[in-house]
Amino acid sequence: MAEEQEEQVQEKKSNSIVLIFIIGIIAFLIIIGAVLFFVLSGDEEGVETDVVSSDSTSSVENQQQQSSVRRSNSLEVGFMFELDTFIVNLLSENGRRYLKIKVNLELEDEDLAEEVTLKTPVIRDIVIRIASSKTLEEISTEKGKDKFKDQVLQEINSRMKDGRIQNIYFTDFVIQ
Repeated sequence: MAEEQEEQVQEKKSNSIVLIFIIGIIAFLIIIGAVLFFVLSGDEEGVETDVVSSDSTSSVENQQQQSSVRRSNSLEVGFMFELDTFIVNLLSENGRRYLKIKVNLELEDEDLAEEVTLKTPVIRDIVIRIASSKTLEEISTEKGKDKFKDQVLQEINSRMKDGRIQNIYFTDFVIQ
């Protein structure tokens, strides 16, 4: 009888050890899974799926070429046009995130400065509308900032008559 009780105690101890070991493995796997989820979701932050019609395919390709040309010629800077500081509310649930940016436009040539001066209110409106439609997560990464620049650049160039804006530079970019 004493032996039976001792065997039951030993069996319960071994079952407890196995149970603790299994719980430890499960906890470890959950932690690894969470880490992988956050790492992989961070890489896909700037990825967006768009359905593009055949008419707009050349426009998208042209935009990608402009973006790569802008980045490759980054040491050669053309005539700059400085805009005033922008302070906008970012898109958020509580509305308490602000973005302060200072923007310089690189113009194709100096003659374009006159048209840009006349269209400054339109350009400011474009920047404000696009910036205020962004969330903190969208613009806090390098990809997000590049996408933001590309959107602003495309929108401004679609309204230009005598030339086009080569690039946009943020000389001040503060999120609060």
